[in-house]
Amino acid sequence: MATRVAFVFPGQGAQKVGMGQEVHGAFPAAREVFEEAGRALGEDLARLCFGGPEEELRLTANTQPAVLSVSIALLRALDLCPDVCAGHSLGEYAANVCAGTLEFADAVRLVRIRGGLMQEAVPDGEGAMAAVIGKD
Repeated sequence: MATRVAFVFPGQGAQKVGMGQEVHGAFPAAREVFEEAGRALGEDLARLCFGGPEEELRLTANTQPAVLSVSIALLRALDLCPDVCAGHSLGEYAANVCAGTLEFADAVRLVRIRGGLMQEAVPDGEGAMAAVIGKD
Protein backbone atom coordinates (compact mmCIF):
# COMPACT_ATOMS: atom_id res chain seq x y z
CA MET A 1 0.00 0.00 0.00
CA ALA A 2 1.38 3.40 -1.00
CA THR A 3 1.88 6.08 1.61
CA ARG A 4 -0.58 8.94 1.32
CA VAL A 5 -0.06 12.45 2.64
CA ALA A 6 -2.80 14.66 4.09
CA PHE A 7 -2.55 18.25 5.29
CA VAL A 8 -5.02 19.91 7.66
CA PHE A 9 -4.70 23.68 7.96
CA PRO A 10 -5.54 25.57 11.18
CA GLY A 11 -8.11 28.24 11.71
CA GLN A 12 -7.95 31.52 13.57
CA GLY A 13 -6.64 31.09 17.10
CA ALA A 14 -3.40 29.42 16.01
CA GLN A 15 -1.59 32.78 15.79
CA LYS A 16 1.26 33.96 17.99
CA VAL A 17 4.00 36.53 17.62
CA GLY A 18 7.03 34.86 16.05
CA MET A 19 5.04 32.38 13.97
CA GLY A 20 6.66 31.54 10.67
CA GLN A 21 9.96 33.22 11.47
CA GLU A 22 12.06 30.04 11.49
CA VAL A 23 10.66 28.69 8.23
CA HIS A 24 11.06 32.16 6.67
CA GLY A 25 14.73 32.17 7.62
CA ALA A 26 15.41 28.63 6.43
CA PHE A 27 13.48 28.29 3.15
CA PRO A 28 13.45 30.64 0.14
CA ALA A 29 10.01 29.30 -0.85
CA ALA A 30 8.63 30.45 2.51
CA ARG A 31 10.22 33.89 2.13
CA GLU A 32 8.54 34.21 -1.27
CA VAL A 33 5.14 33.53 0.31
CA PHE A 34 5.60 36.42 2.75
CA GLU A 35 6.84 38.66 -0.07
CA GLU A 36 3.80 37.74 -2.19
CA ALA A 37 1.50 38.46 0.76
CA GLY A 38 3.21 41.81 1.23
CA ARG A 39 2.69 42.73 -2.42
CA ALA A 40 -0.95 41.61 -2.34
CA LEU A 41 -1.75 43.53 0.86
CA GLY A 42 0.56 46.50 0.40
CA GLU A 43 2.22 45.97 3.78
CA ASP A 44 4.95 43.92 5.45
CA LEU A 45 3.04 40.97 6.89
CA ALA A 46 6.29 39.27 7.94
CA ARG A 47 7.03 42.17 10.31
CA LEU A 48 3.69 41.69 12.02
CA CYS A 49 4.02 37.89 12.24
CA PHE A 50 7.57 37.94 13.56
CA GLY A 51 7.54 41.01 15.79
CA GLY A 52 3.95 41.85 16.59
CA PRO A 53 2.82 43.62 18.62
CA GLU A 54 0.42 40.98 19.93
CA GLU A 55 -2.48 43.46 20.08
CA GLU A 56 -2.11 44.19 16.36
CA LEU A 57 -1.64 40.54 15.37
CA ARG A 58 -4.77 39.41 17.22
CA LEU A 59 -7.01 41.82 15.29
CA THR A 60 -9.08 39.55 13.05
CA ALA A 61 -8.27 41.59 9.94
CA ASN A 62 -4.57 40.86 10.59
CA THR A 63 -4.81 37.39 12.10
CA GLN A 64 -6.50 35.84 9.11
CA PRO A 65 -3.94 36.81 6.43
CA ALA A 66 -1.13 36.04 8.89
CA VAL A 67 -2.32 32.49 9.67
CA LEU A 68 -3.01 31.83 5.99
CA SER A 69 0.46 33.07 5.00
CA VAL A 70 2.25 30.94 7.58
CA SER A 71 0.23 27.89 6.50
CA ILE A 72 1.18 28.35 2.85
CA ALA A 73 4.79 29.18 3.73
CA LEU A 74 5.05 25.85 5.56
CA LEU A 75 3.37 24.02 2.68
CA ARG A 76 5.74 25.47 0.10
CA ALA A 77 8.80 24.95 2.29
CA LEU A 78 7.96 21.25 2.50
CA ASP A 79 7.66 21.13 -1.30
CA LEU A 80 5.08 18.36 -1.09
CA CYS A 81 1.84 17.87 -2.94
CA PRO A 82 -0.51 16.18 -0.48
CA ASP A 83 -3.02 13.62 -1.66
CA VAL A 84 -5.75 15.34 0.32
CA CYS A 85 -6.05 18.62 2.19
CA ALA A 86 -8.61 20.11 4.53
CA GLY A 87 -8.92 23.15 6.72
CA HIS A 88 -10.67 24.16 9.89
CA SER A 89 -12.65 27.39 9.40
CA LEU A 90 -10.09 29.93 8.08
CA GLY A 91 -7.90 26.95 7.17
CA GLU A 92 -10.32 26.15 4.34
CA TYR A 93 -8.73 29.01 2.38
CA ALA A 94 -5.27 27.46 2.78
CA ALA A 95 -6.72 24.10 1.74
CA ASN A 96 -8.10 25.71 -1.42
CA VAL A 97 -4.71 27.25 -2.20
CA CYS A 98 -3.11 23.86 -1.57
CA ALA A 99 -5.62 22.16 -3.90
CA GLY A 100 -4.98 24.73 -6.63
CA THR A 101 -8.53 26.08 -6.66
CA LEU A 102 -7.54 29.52 -5.32
CA GLU A 103 -4.42 31.59 -5.98
CA PHE A 104 -2.54 32.59 -2.83
CA ALA A 105 -2.53 36.34 -3.61
CA ASP A 106 -6.30 36.26 -4.11
CA ALA A 107 -6.78 34.23 -0.94
CA VAL A 108 -4.72 36.59 1.23
CA ARG A 109 -6.66 39.61 -0.06
CA LEU A 110 -9.95 37.77 0.45
CA VAL A 111 -9.22 36.79 4.06
CA ARG A 112 -8.10 40.36 4.83
CA ILE A 113 -11.55 41.56 3.72
CA ARG A 114 -13.27 38.65 5.50
CA GLY A 115 -11.37 39.36 8.71
CA GLY A 116 -12.16 43.06 8.53
CA LEU A 117 -15.87 42.38 8.14
CA MET A 118 -15.82 39.90 11.02
CA GLN A 119 -13.95 42.43 13.16
CA GLU A 120 -16.55 45.11 12.40
CA ALA A 121 -19.43 42.75 13.17
CA VAL A 122 -18.13 41.88 16.64
CA PRO A 123 -15.90 44.59 18.14
CA ASP A 124 -12.96 43.50 20.29
CA GLY A 125 -14.03 42.31 23.72
CA GLU A 126 -17.73 41.96 22.91
CA GLY A 127 -17.85 38.26 22.04
CA ALA A 128 -17.18 35.09 23.96
CA MET A 129 -17.14 31.35 23.56
CA ALA A 130 -17.69 28.70 26.17
CA ALA A 131 -17.56 24.93 26.37
CA VAL A 132 -19.78 22.96 28.70
CA ILE A 133 -18.22 19.72 29.83
CA GLY A 134 -20.15 17.29 31.94
CA LYS A 135 -21.39 13.79 32.38
CA ASP A 136 -23.42 12.15 29.64
